[in-house]
Amino acid sequence: MDLKQLSYFVRVAELGSFTRASIALDIAQPALSRQVRMLEVELRQNLLVRNGRGVTLTEAGKVLLEHSRGVLHQVERLREELSRVRGSLAGRVVVGMPPSLSKVLTVPVTRAFRQRMPEAALSITEGLSVMAQESLVSGRLDIALVYNATPSPDIDLIPLLEEPLYLVQRRDVPAADVPISLQELSHQPLVIPSRPNTIRMLVETALGNLGLHPNIELEIDGVPAILDLVADGAGYAVLSRNAVMTATRPELFSTRPISQPGLHSKLALAFSSRRPSTSTQQAMLQLLQELTPKVLGIH
Repeated sequence: MDLKQLSYFVRVAELGSFTRASIALDIAQPALSRQVRMLEVELRQNLLVRNGRGVTLTEAGKVLLEHSRGVLHQVERLREELSRVRGSLAGRVVVGMPPSLSKVLTVPVTRAFRQRMPEAALSITEGLSVMAQESLVSGRLDIALVYNATPSPDIDLIPLLEEPLYLVQRRDVPAADVPISLQELSHQPLVIPSRPNTIRMLVETALGNLGLHPNIELEIDGVPAILDLVADGAGYAVLSRNAVMTATRPELFSTRPISQPGLHSKLALAFSSRRPSTSTQQAMLQLLQELTPKVLGIH
């Protein structure tokens, strides 16, 4: 039994598939299968049940997964402690961000990370908040910035800020910058993402509380495509001001505040409650807590 075999086994178990694990680890699938099989032979236990949909853990596999996570975490802690003797933090941190935030945060976060932790490695991945939560559970992400996170026993959350949402329209449409009530919003033709996108669920819930339904003109996933359609006159969008300002041509749009009541998207830092954080990950959490509100200009 060696650390490489344990780390391979953990990744296969967390992702539930040799195919997905081989992609994540950047290793050929036959080689990955061989390493896991060698581990099973040494332990004289079947650890995984292979089927057409992927793999599931045997009872022995569940026991090994729990202990392997602890062993690998302790090894990472040891590396960090040895690095601290040299006066620095080491290790690797994988952070997930929604695309709209990644545009404005990647450069300042990377710059601050290099200044504070020059011997550590940072990886930033773009993805929707729902996907980010799944990646935290599976171990593909260490930390994620997520909007309107769904409560889960597998995820711990640190609230960061509330971002107001606006009705986004073409600048030449009348009533630019004039507030619009939720009731009026329900009559506007919306270009909006499909479920379970967080903004879609937020709009539906807020209108549902008033006994109303959104008027969905088009379901489009992806902020750039939504804004292209708004600019083309296909309808209106509900987005944060940051999402509009980071668009290719923000001057094409105006944003109307939503009132009675307003809509706010809650941004939080999320990390796994099942996996202990390393010192480098804790330092990264602190960095994101300090930097994100400053960069977004929201407190």
